[in-house]
Amino acid sequence: MSGASWIAVDWGTSHLRAWLMRGDGTVVERRQSDAGMGALDRSGFEPALRALVGDALPAPVLACGMVGSRQGWAEAPYATAPCSPPGAGEAVQVPGVDVRILPGVKQTKPADVMRGEETQIAGYLATNPGFDGVICLPGTHTKWVHISAGEIVSFRTAMTGEMFALLSTQSVLRHSVGKGWDAASFASGVSQALSRPEGLAASLFSLRAEGLLDGLNPDAARARMSGLLIGAELAAMRPYWLGQQVALIGAESLSRAYADALAMQSVPCHSAGVEDMTLAGLTAAWTQIYGEAA
Repeated sequence: MSGASWIAVDWGTSHLRAWLMRGDGTVVERRQSDAGMGALDRSGFEPALRALVGDALPAPVLACGMVGSRQGWAEAPYATAPCSPPGAGEAVQVPGVDVRILPGVKQTKPADVMRGEETQIAGYLATNPGFDGVICLPGTHTKWVHISAGEIVSFRTAMTGEMFALLSTQSVLRHSVGKGWDAASFASGVSQALSRPEGLAASLFSLRAEGLLDGLNPDAARARMSGLLIGAELAAMRPYWLGQQVALIGAESLSRAYADALAMQSVPCHSAGVEDMTLAGLTAAWTQIYGEAA
């Protein structure tokens, strides 16, 4: 592909995302497919990559995400926190093709892991040198990461996004929640869960009861459920955000919800986009391997 020096890849469980890149980190073209790691066996990765970007090969590929897991194309063993976000020196070469995979990060006590988020963290540190504080990465499994002196000191994961999805689509609450949003109801849920996180399960069922007995608006119920879950998460993660500067890396709407919840606790936040930080992290690793080229 004319103008592409290399290919950046974020290969998750559900999707394969690729960017045809110039050597200076600018994007030539974006591509995506549903050939996520979860749908492939080891023999299926190379054909899936070729189906998406075969016309740009043999440009070298630098990948992050679940493609480096034990069930992925080639296992990229975890770096152990505390550590710098893994870079070129820890990348694993896939046999037979010019593909390198960046590893994730593990923590032994309490046990925790990440794959993909460490590259977004590397991107944030590359674009915000000297940052010390906490990076929160909202998503299906939200990460809270303590950063100091350019290192991932410690981190914790909360399954808040997955819990919200399960409750809103597969629990009895699916009959009570809508698709819209109500900011006041969200704030009410955050406050309720922060003040009494031990009452989360009972507070969630109240949404069902209020819908039946008092006609609680489904959009208000959805927003309050989100607030309850995020508020309970903030209560659990208080040692991470209390008195810290917080950077958010996530989808715009979800990051806004976290920023609103943190603002209620007088915690200022800076937000950055997932794609921008992923590409910044992959570009930093690319430059370590190949040097900057036009």
